[in-house]
Amino acid sequence: MSKRIFVSLPVADLDRAELFYEAIGAVNNPMFTDETAACMVFSDEIHVMLLTHDKFRQFTDKSIADSGACEVLLCVSEASREAVDAITDKAIAAGGREPREPQDMGFMYSRSFEDPDGHVWEPAYMDMTAAQAAMGSRLETA
Repeated sequence: MSKRIFVSLPVADLDRAELFYEAIGAVNNPMFTDETAACMVFSDEIHVMLLTHDKFRQFTDKSIADSGACEVLLCVSEASREAVDAITDKAIAAGGREPREPQDMGFMYSRSFEDPDGHVWEPAYMDMTAAQAAMGSRLETA
């Protein structure tokens, strides 16, 4: 059985957040959506639960980090460099922000964007053949 990940994110404005995630390619699953939450589906394995702050607090006693803090970076693999650029460009056009320059390590290419609530996503493409070659040369020099 394959595993699924449900990433729960606290959001200040549920409607705005839902529109943002739709703009970058997620599809709303109405079965798990109401006035306090929206289930946004990226693939069979990746679901993002957008939760109002009140709803999010039902799942934890910890305080919700302010938008200036970062507790986690959400890295999602993409099929190509072009796909990394496409989703990041869509995120920026939908009101997101790109907090750093693209990272090009030869075998891996990534960009970064923040959603309207400051959650950081890092779409990345890795050329596995080039990665293995790079790692092999590193192992030989060690």
